[in-house]
Amino acid sequence: MRTLYPPLAPHTTLRLAVGEGHELHVERCGTPGGLPVVFLHGGPGSGCKPDHRQFFDPRRYDIVLFDQRGAGRSTPQGGVRANDTWRLVADMETIRARFGLERWVLFGGSWGSTLALSYALTHPERVLAMVLRGSFLARRQDLAWFAGEGAHRLLPVQWQRFLDTSGLVPGADLTREVHAAVLGEDETRAATVALAWENWSTAVVMYSLDGGGESATPVTAPTTVPTPDPSSARSALVKARLEMHYARHGYFLRENQLLEDAARLPKVPTVIVHGARDITCPAEAAWALHRALPGSRLEILRTAGHLSSETPMIDALVRAADEVAGALEAR
Repeated sequence: MRTLYPPLAPHTTLRLAVGEGHELHVERCGTPGGLPVVFLHGGPGSGCKPDHRQFFDPRRYDIVLFDQRGAGRSTPQGGVRANDTWRLVADMETIRARFGLERWVLFGGSWGSTLALSYALTHPERVLAMVLRGSFLARRQDLAWFAGEGAHRLLPVQWQRFLDTSGLVPGADLTREVHAAVLGEDETRAATVALAWENWSTAVVMYSLDGGGESATPVTAPTTVPTPDPSSARSALVKARLEMHYARHGYFLRENQLLEDAARLPKVPTVIVHGARDITCPAEAAWALHRALPGSRLEILRTAGHLSSETPMIDALVRAADEVAGALEAR
């Protein structure tokens, strides 16, 4: 089993103004002049973390990470104005040009895989290779699975708790209702729904690690709405605002665009890694993407779920990054 490379500090950190009121947190580590790679975080809205630098051999890679518009340390936090998929693609080009990189490897997980594919469709000449984890194709069926038409069947207790805490009702257009709440003017309501959504999301992404979550204890509607902790509520609200903004707009892609346009993706080394126990993004998406990309390598991990921090997933992703480096260095 491969493990993460040792902790790594960035040698360059900057605030990058990309216009329309947005500033991005950008960092660079590893070896300048090495194989360029950009790490694309999930969410939308999750932001980068220190261990994201550690998937790459710092002696071989020139590693770029950034918090996407509104996410993490970028500002304005939770800002949805002038925030869409194609602006994020343009931001990537701004970052690439700022560092003088001709081409780079795209390394993205979950929503980050969606962004990687969107970038590769727009700028195929800038892509050296792709490593994609937990593929999310942004189809209506992918969102519906997570938001009430699939995953709740595996986690009925946690789903009921989400409904009770948020005050939403089954059968409602969930993304519309959550979107309206977290971007609404009622701050208490926004924080309550954002925290309820975060708790539901956490239960889903943690599924493979905890065997399905908490024990089946009785679930009843709360008699009072708890007062959210300000710090956790703020973090949850930032993520929920961005996630719902993108979901309500179909991720700014036409339906099934990534698969329909897959023939235009660059013919570069591509590794697709997916957990068989991933109930956030079921493995069908990875299989469909693999079939649409002749020459790609698909690795479905029997004991892994959605999280990049799971031991089998770390092993597969570190191996994939090393494999891509070896293939590109051999050219």
